[in-house]
Amino acid sequence: MARTTPPRPVDIASVFPELAPLARQAVRLHPRPGEPTVHESSVGGPLLWPADDEWPVCTKEHHHYGDLPVSLDDVRQSRALLEAAWLRPRAPREDLLSPDQRAYLDELDTGHPPHPGPNALLPVAQLYLRDIPGLAGPEGTDLLQVLWCPLDHDEGMPAAHLVWRDSGSVGKLLADPPEPVDVDHYGNYVPEPCVLQPEVVTEYPAPHELPEELAQRLNDWGREQWAEEDPAEEFSPGSAYYQYEHSVAPGWKVGGWGPWSFCDPWPMHCDVCKATYRPLLTVSSGEWDGGSGSWIPLEDREEPSAPVGLRKPSDPPMVQIGRGYNMQIYVCPASFDHPHLENMQ
Repeated sequence: MARTTPPRPVDIASVFPELAPLARQAVRLHPRPGEPTVHESSVGGPLLWPADDEWPVCTKEHHHYGDLPVSLDDVRQSRALLEAAWLRPRAPREDLLSPDQRAYLDELDTGHPPHPGPNALLPVAQLYLRDIPGLAGPEGTDLLQVLWCPLDHDEGMPAAHLVWRDSGSVGKLLADPPEPVDVDHYGNYVPEPCVLQPEVVTEYPAPHELPEELAQRLNDWGREQWAEEDPAEEFSPGSAYYQYEHSVAPGWKVGGWGPWSFCDPWPMHCDVCKATYRPLLTVSSGEWDGGSGSWIPLEDREEPSAPVGLRKPSDPPMVQIGRGYNMQIYVCPASFDHPHLENMQ
């Protein structure tokens, strides 16, 4: 099923013509539960990986912040147990888990001492250029693969690894890819398999990236719009109304602008050539929340007719970045060989 973002409440570029030259195309990925194959674009799915290509590992320092890591199997078993529990019928006041199930879940949650050796990376996303309008890679490639080490690193995020390849040159496939020995204690960096329904939308910069005078006018305009929509509401979001309704789309996406939130933009220049980085991929903690309801696709607006289980409709990949933030991967526009940049927003 395709996903359709509702039109924005206002054509913001007609109200503020200064924004028109700043419009950027973004592709909302709309990951949804599924069983993708190596020949499909996916989040958390299997990768088209040649048998003779070495699987990447992480040798960097990891931060556990007092919580022991767990195994990938621990996360999978814990999720399977909770999924079944949420889906089964229960009598009023009946506990979600039996005492035995609770004890087993506690056992899975115990964790183990950090492994001292290299940690195999985990697939995060596979994007065929044919599926993602505007996505371009190095000459001769048609596939982007994103993996990461599913543990916290220096910036409190996983460490990502990008692979561009020509899918047509892949011969025999790696049948049994290595898996990480350690993943973060809560499984926040273990994406569930999802198929994609890419959709092109138009974005404008968050207020943080606009000239102060324009940002202030957008703030004043936002207060007026909010007052007209809900005169009884005392709180007015001001510039947040523009940001959350008209500028940056929430959720997993390719391209677009940065979803700046708890921190202000800072100069992001390539260490090699000093070019300004451009957003490549946004990994999100959810496609919508209480502040971004207008972006909910039309196809997802009806209440589910059956129990949804552990995976919330707004977050099928079940990835959590920080306290519900985004991880944005930036690349240098001058060369795909230059190092990428990761930022939490």
